[in-house]
Amino acid sequence: MAEPPSPTPTLVDPTPGEESEPISIVSGPGRPRTRWRWARRLVFPLGFAVAAGLVVLAVSQLNLRSVGHTLASANVGWVILAVALMSASLGLRAVSWDETLKAAIPDFRVGFVAVLRATVIGVLVSALLPGRMGEPSRSLIISRRLGSARRFFTVVLGTVFSQTLINLLALITLAAVTFTRVPLFHGREGGLIAAVLVPLAIVAAAIGAPRALRAFGRSRSGRLRRAALWTSAQVALVRQGLTVFARPRHGLPAVSAQLLAWTLQWLACYVVMLALHFGSNATLVSAAAVLLAVNVSAILPATPSNVGVFQAACLVVLAAFGVGAGPSLAYGILLQAVEVVTAVAMGIPSLLGEGMSWRELSHIREFDDGAD
Repeated sequence: MAEPPSPTPTLVDPTPGEESEPISIVSGPGRPRTRWRWARRLVFPLGFAVAAGLVVLAVSQLNLRSVGHTLASANVGWVILAVALMSASLGLRAVSWDETLKAAIPDFRVGFVAVLRATVIGVLVSALLPGRMGEPSRSLIISRRLGSARRFFTVVLGTVFSQTLINLLALITLAAVTFTRVPLFHGREGGLIAAVLVPLAIVAAAIGAPRALRAFGRSRSGRLRRAALWTSAQVALVRQGLTVFARPRHGLPAVSAQLLAWTLQWLACYVVMLALHFGSNATLVSAAAVLLAVNVSAILPATPSNVGVFQAACLVVLAAFGVGAGPSLAYGILLQAVEVVTAVAMGIPSLLGEGMSWRELSHIREFDDGAD
């Protein structure tokens, strides 16, 4: 079976009689940078304020001594095991992404070590910056490794999105495990439905967009025509990033590794319960409910690591299993600490190994000014 052609770095307006103008694959025509900067300055502080309000509200209702006592009594051995499970989970996610990249990009020459580094750097960025910045960060690292950020960024980002689709299967499995034992989300299914429907809607748009864009591509307006051509190019590259689902040789290992990574993360959530001596409340079902809730609540994180919302999700979930507010908050704090420690411990060496500065990653949205 023939390999799909490599993505081209630029597109030109083919209309006869007009001067051709290259269109950047990454930046696109006329991107409103200033407007985005202002939106970011307003939205992120607002997210911090909302999260801080949730934390203050929760803390005001709690006995802080009980939270501190629960954390102080944590079994260090179980905590270390939880960090090890989280670390192994990141390694398996890198295995999955490596297979996805090989399926999408012909003659993929980036080694697994680089893919692993990019994966953990993405987790580190998501842990320390708001707005799901980890995905574009790791896409930038791999696209630069391929030799051209402008040429490969969108298709690499498409492979990241393909992993999101695999994650839907994991979320559905966790939901099935949870719903069979406790009516946790009854009356609050909106977040779970959104977590499933949003990625599926993006896939539907990627499939149907080329036909809709043809009409704009024939427009008499040069600007509208160029915008349609650029958008069509982005859709084509995103679709190329989904190639893994059409190639079982890569698709089966990618799906298996990603689901196994979720399994290890699930076990890590359970181990943290053991570390805090939850007794009969420490079950795989309650751990599945926690993992499901914190992932659904993180669809659009406004704070680094979704601080505040993460703990609120743990409080709601564990209350349904009869765990008190104090131990529940301690659990949310410790579980997130395990995730952040794992991200920092693996991410900092990877960042140094890639020779990238934190400033480059924190300004990821503006990277295409100096790419290539």
